[in-house]
Amino acid sequence: MLPTPRATSLRSVSIGAAALSLWSCSQDPSTPPVPATPCQALQLDGGGITIGSGLPGDPASPRPPTFYRPGKTVVTARTYMVVTSNPLASRTGCEILEAGGTAADAAIAAQMVLGLVEPQTSGIGGGAFLLYYDAKANVVHAYDGRETAPAAASENYLRFVTDVTDQTSPRPNPRSSGRSIGTPGVLRLLELAHHDHGRLAWSDLFSPAIRLANDGFPIGGLLGFAIETSTSQLLADPEAAATYYNPDGTARQLGSTLRVPAYAATLTAIAAGGAYAFYHGDLAQAIVDKIQTTQSASGTLITPGATTLADLAGYQAVRRDAICVGYRAYVVCGMPPPSSGGIAVGQTLGILENFDLAGDGPSPLDPEGGTPQVEGVHLIAEAERLAYADRDKYVADTDFVALPGGTPNRMLDKAYLHTRAGLISLTTSLGTATAGDLGGAVQGVDRTPEHGTSHITIVDPDGDALVMTTTVESTFGSYHMTHGFLLNNQLTDFSATPSDATGAPIANRVAGGKRPRSSMSPTLVFRAAADGSRASFVMATGSPGGATIIQFVVKTLVGVLDWGLDAQQATSLVDFGAANDPTTNVGGEHPDVDPAGDALIQGLRARGHLVNTAPQTSGIGAVIVTPSTDGSVLTGGADPRREGIVLGDAYRP
Repeated sequence: MLPTPRATSLRSVSIGAAALSLWSCSQDPSTPPVPATPCQALQLDGGGITIGSGLPGDPASPRPPTFYRPGKTVVTARTYMVVTSNPLASRTGCEILEAGGTAADAAIAAQMVLGLVEPQTSGIGGGAFLLYYDAKANVVHAYDGRETAPAAASENYLRFVTDVTDQTSPRPNPRSSGRSIGTPGVLRLLELAHHDHGRLAWSDLFSPAIRLANDGFPIGGLLGFAIETSTSQLLADPEAAATYYNPDGTARQLGSTLRVPAYAATLTAIAAGGAYAFYHGDLAQAIVDKIQTTQSASGTLITPGATTLADLAGYQAVRRDAICVGYRAYVVCGMPPPSSGGIAVGQTLGILENFDLAGDGPSPLDPEGGTPQVEGVHLIAEAERLAYADRDKYVADTDFVALPGGTPNRMLDKAYLHTRAGLISLTTSLGTATAGDLGGAVQGVDRTPEHGTSHITIVDPDGDALVMTTTVESTFGSYHMTHGFLLNNQLTDFSATPSDATGAPIANRVAGGKRPRSSMSPTLVFRAAADGSRASFVMATGSPGGATIIQFVVKTLVGVLDWGLDAQQATSLVDFGAANDPTTNVGGEHPDVDPAGDALIQGLRARGHLVNTAPQTSGIGAVIVTPSTDGSVLTGGADPRREGIVLGDAYRP
């Protein structure tokens, strides 16, 4: 795929169901693979199905929630592709590309729709990390839109109501109080990416979400389930209660039409005034007022946050240097701190490079990706334990706490990772690994859990690739809602205690203006040139899933790069991996896993693993450049554990 010249000015376009015709999606395995065609409808069994029509076969039609939807097969497109966790968001992103937009343009439009149809995972009240591959310049850009703690936050901000006079926990708990809410970053991130890589007018990118918020959409299974299981928390906020519940307090049901005109009004203001309209003026005041709320709808006391108008006005997204590491014949690029994803994925791959994994893939391979061999899962889980051990000790916001040696290089050094690989036994699990001795200041260990999130993967006709992992942290964030959007609870990703039991300071402790550590791992893969530098683009992927994101991304990368799986097989492949404790995850939701104890589970237990077969919550989106009879094409996969689909343009071999 050769990049076409980038337009030098923004274009205003008409975007909508009548203006564009979009197509394509993963197919039922009982039918032959169908190539992608122009983007608004899915071609199935010779017919066209409009996404969002509600007609039979519409992938956006509401279905009860499930942990796994079997039957997805790889999708093929000629020059562009979009993968998100919701069909309406994928449709919107693909419409933008069809209209001449870039990957950055498409991501903005898709995110605005996700904030409406999946508010439990992401939205404008949260944050994100984004990697962008500019094919013409052959440069990878990293954008940090992580939320920040308010300037007035102390290291005990999540721990005590006040440091001296009231050393009780924030009420009703740290998450549901104003203390959990960080200054949102996603809009500043998207504005920065649009400045650098956008082509269409900013204001036009909000039109699809505005229309959908005003006209309404049917509540899908995952949103409906989230509403039902968050009732007591959401009813505590008057706006959330009015949005997601009926007047009698019952939850809005699966398939019922949800309209959020307040969200449409907010997006209209941002479309006209840019991100400035969110961080200043009436919207900013409303955010501050909500964070400083002291009482719920039922009269329960809420500990307010310390965020001010100055915190919002001063927020900036940051361009950072991507972390790129060699892995076999490839170069893998990820996010730097405050995300731990790039380092942890890079360390895991660097350790695994010392082992031959080629024969450890799924056997037999089936349409759902299958289950890998015990030896492969054991090695990958052990490598992850070692990587998480280093992550838990050393990685935090490097604007506040430096990495050992001042850069990621010491943690990613091949000789160091070779030594770490030598700690792995082929027959016995490490259980809990010890962090490597990398020098620097003495620090405690932080294993703060993470939750939530969504992911977007896009390749545009220019050959540019974008991966963005976006989040409000836990389901519905802090449960605080204003002007049609939820506010995050991202500050709970900090360590609530500033030091460990020995008194050693924890790198990920709270500080004013600091960004909490994340596990988000948007990832780009390239072929390696002879000198080890990046050559041609190969793959884009990422996933939601809290602290297990690292595991989901690693299994997908190994599935493609070591085991030769296609984009859908690697995405569907059983989720497995480990953080730094004796438990190894093997996703029991997968149809090839028998939670009662199949050969994989028994083999891991024989090596000392404590196996957890609880359903895993990945939401992987993968796009791969794949050779074809007439050059190369894009192939994509969407995670069957969520509601997402793959969309792209016409491919005719």
